[in-house]
Amino acid sequence: MSAEAYTSLYFVRHAESRFIEGQERERGLTEQGDLDAKKVAQLLHKEDVEVFYSSPFLRAVHTIQRLADLCGKSVFIEEDLRERTLSCSHVKHDDFHEAKRQLYDDIAFAFPGGESGIQAQKRAVNTIEQMLGEHRGKKVVIGTHGDIMTLIFQHYNPSYGFEFWKSTTMPDIYRMDLDQTDKMLEITRMWE
Repeated sequence: MSAEAYTSLYFVRHAESRFIEGQERERGLTEQGDLDAKKVAQLLHKEDVEVFYSSPFLRAVHTIQRLADLCGKSVFIEEDLRERTLSCSHVKHDDFHEAKRQLYDDIAFAFPGGESGIQAQKRAVNTIEQMLGEHRGKKVVIGTHGDIMTLIFQHYNPSYGFEFWKSTTMPDIYRMDLDQTDKMLEITRMWE
């Protein structure tokens, strides 16, 4: 199969961002996060990416913006690529990992005011499928988050779950290759 026959989606999990309660959308990158965003740009610049999409959350946009600028491209914001909503008040920072485990153990479960895995996965995968329809055969970077990225991967391969989510870093880069029928061929980690 020639390289032109498949689509490559580069999922870029955002770089380090300091947690600030109630500022999911507005918080940017830390100093280390900004340095890592430069490394993301250096690593992916040689991939000849053609299209850029991002979650609306600033930390995701900022992680890929430098790369988009280097490529002379705009970053298209997609609301449905935002991170899964856990809950406004029911998940405390200390219980974060246990709350995530509970959500992955039961993909239909949601904390009050939050989204289940099924809900978040459906909105994100719908956006991915629209992208594939519009950009089939191209290289696309997606500025994303650990949880929503894991749920997207899980749609294509059910083995992706809590342990994978827990293993990801900030930033992180995974390339998903799909054939001309949008069947997922493989997912390869690119960040070291």
